[in-house]
Amino acid sequence: MNHMSPALTPPRVAEVTRHTAETRITVRVNLDGSGKANLHTGIGFFDHMLDQIARHGLIDLDIRAEGDLHIDGHHTVEDVGITFGQAVHQAVGDKKGIRRYGHAYVPLDEALSRVVIDFSGRPGMAMNVPFKSGMIGSFDSQLAHEFFQGFVNHAFVTLHIDNLRGENAHHQAETVFKAFARALRAALEIDPRSAGSIPSTKGSL
Repeated sequence: MNHMSPALTPPRVAEVTRHTAETRITVRVNLDGSGKANLHTGIGFFDHMLDQIARHGLIDLDIRAEGDLHIDGHHTVEDVGITFGQAVHQAVGDKKGIRRYGHAYVPLDEALSRVVIDFSGRPGMAMNVPFKSGMIGSFDSQLAHEFFQGFVNHAFVTLHIDNLRGENAHHQAETVFKAFARALRAALEIDPRSAGSIPSTKGSL
């Protein structure tokens, strides 16, 4: 008798490289990691926020970025979002067995943010974060929107981000990125009750 071992879930890993006239970026992800991060974007606060995604999303994340920071951080932050989105989209594959939806509320002192994500296959974003300061260290707070928009457009997800309260821009940003990480982790989690099915009545996402 031939005893077949149960099929193992394939590793959900990906590596994507994006080179333009403005940036050179490589992103490696392991969606089933332990939160290890190796981050070099040239923007300290941005690295700090990406580290939140890895640690709170339990995603192993390796990002190398060289951009035109002598101009500003816009191209680097946006292109990291794009490349990260491409890597997540590639790593998640056909989405069989995932929970699909995730949400999280995260506080930090006076700040509180909520993030909701749907691996819908359709890019869409609503973001309401009234940052109290234009700059957080060397990071332009407006670029948070560019990062998430780049991610959404290339991961093909629906994303709602709301900072419900906050007076300190660092706290506002950190609660947003931590909530995003927690929501991402929940959505990507394999649901043992789904038996590997695609979580959609259409049969595809």
